[in-house]
Amino acid sequence: MKINVMLVDDHHMVRKGLRFFLSTQSEIQVVAEAGNGKEALDLLETVKPDIVLMDLTMPVMDGIEATRQVKARFPDIKIIILTSFSDQDHVLPALKAGAEGYQLKDIEPDELVKCIKAVHQGIKQLHPDATTQLLSELTNGGGKENPEQKRFQTLTARERDVLCEITRGKGNKEIAADLYITEKTVKTHVSSILAKLDLHDRTQAAILATKNKWFE
Repeated sequence: MKINVMLVDDHHMVRKGLRFFLSTQSEIQVVAEAGNGKEALDLLETVKPDIVLMDLTMPVMDGIEATRQVKARFPDIKIIILTSFSDQDHVLPALKAGAEGYQLKDIEPDELVKCIKAVHQGIKQLHPDATTQLLSELTNGGGKENPEQKRFQTLTARERDVLCEITRGKGNKEIAADLYITEKTVKTHVSSILAKLDLHDRTQAAILATKNKWFE
């Protein structure tokens, strides 16, 4: 029986490349594609893959929020994060959201196949950089983080993208253009960011991010 895989990435060429390679594997078949987390959730109502290869930074709904919702609604579906980010700010939220695997997009094709098969068998698979971040969190005791850092950890990947843009002094229109989202969506993210960081305005958010060196 083949392992059914769904590809979730906002870059068409990435999905196309993955589909082409995975189609050469006799034990794996791609059954669906989505350009963001929302599309993936909609498709999962009818398509039930064994594995989802999930990007992190996507419009509409990012990979961490999508992972959280997929695991809540379809707990048997296993998720492998496939991203370019290996820092703690992305690794830990993804794993806490329920991802069974975390790999970087520079992974060798044969290693990706091994990862898919292992996760399908119930074995967690982490890129060495992701493992380093996890061990660092455990070694440092996690709970010793300052309150500001803890609040920052509650931000989704997309909210962090917006906060980073705010820190650079960009307005909603510029942020919307840079992240390929609507100004209305930017405003929604800004409101969520301020609420999660317990702040009153975007200037305070920029100052806080700069003080903590969140984007250096």
